[in-house]
Order: sequence, then structure tokens, then C-alpha cells
Amino acid sequence: NRKLTLTICFNYGGRAEIVDAVKQLQAEGVAVSEKAITQRLYDPDMPEVDLWVRTSGESRISNFLIWQAAYAEYVFQDKLWPDYDRRDLWAACEEYVHRNRRFGRA
Repeated sequence: NRKLTLTICFNYGGRAEIVDAVKQLQAEGVAVSEKAITQRLYDPDMPEVDLWVRTSGESRISNFLIWQAAYAEYVFQDKLWPDYDRRDLWAACEEYVHRNRRFGRA
């Protein structure tokens, strides 16, 4: 699949990932920058998150990929994960394509 990246992490914390990257920079004596941190994340080649789908009616990201999802578009759905199907994903994608993505610009 060349068009979709699905990331599922177990026993993972976004804050810990950022702290580990900064510790690595300190150990290497490298100046801290966004690029330097990104290069030292657990999976530095993972693309940034475009669409973030949160199931089960929760309205939080739970410390998940907080660096990579800085400019993500969030869609919150009430459906529980075991019951989630392609129609739910399609609905999330439909909502996403109607968003005006500004990447931090006003």
C-alpha cells in the first residue's frame, strides 16, 4: 500500500519519545532543533499525521504521536474500535476532505 500509513503503537508514549530524542541530541552534543528532534524519533521516516481518527467517543489523543500529529486534522467518532468498518473510515475521510488545512497559518 503506497497511499496509506496506519500506525498502531503498544506501550508507547509521545512525551517519552520526545524526551528520548532530546536526550540523544544531548549525548551527541547536537543543537536542539525541530529537524534534529524529528530525525531521532522512534520512527523518523514515518510521515506526519494528516488525519487522526479517534473512536469510542473519546475526545483526547492520549499522549499518542504528539510530535507527528502537530498539524493533524482530528475526527472524533462514537463507534467502538471492534465495530469500526470501512464506512466509518469513509465518513472520517469525507469530513477530512472538506477541511481547510492551514498548517498553523491564520
